[in-house]
Amino acid sequence: MIGNGEPPVKQTLLQATLQTEVARWFRSLDPVRPEEIIGLWKGVGHPSGHPLDGVLENLRWFGKRFHTDLRADALLFEGEPGRLVPVDPKFFPIRLANRFAAFGRSTRARNLFSHIRPRVRAQGATATLRTLADDGVMTAAMAYDRQPITDYFRRVNEHEIAGMMVVEHDPRRYYFRLTRAEAGAGA
Repeated sequence: MIGNGEPPVKQTLLQATLQTEVARWFRSLDPVRPEEIIGLWKGVGHPSGHPLDGVLENLRWFGKRFHTDLRADALLFEGEPGRLVPVDPKFFPIRLANRFAAFGRSTRARNLFSHIRPRVRAQGATATLRTLADDGVMTAAMAYDRQPITDYFRRVNEHEIAGMMVVEHDPRRYYFRLTRAEAGAGA
């Protein structure tokens, strides 16, 4: 998170400026079709001044998997070495996660999550991939089944896409990047 140690007003201004800059970058990217992103993707957050910056990485987020039936594993985390664990987002209310994001970047949160991860494992795909309009541009988007969240995707290059997480009724956006993973990665 940017601006640690800054006065709250200055920190808010820095976050808003960063959000605007990253939004401009995201809008400059070309759209992508859902069929083009089928497969396994390795993720990393794109710093944007959002409360969740750094949280997913701290919890050992791997990325996302898009299936040929246009269903998706919205949240994949690293479990045992070489194993990926799909986690069901329904167990993590997004507004609560945003409120306690500072804790989510702590070592205690990482340790706690490693213990609860097996208990919140998804029993199947947890989102649907489709084409939706983002800022007037039709592009691939992933709607979560049990959360008010939609991730929009744009092409960075042949092997990388950018994502923008939109939470209903929240003007802030969480940005991330996905790089196509090796075919045999994870389980």
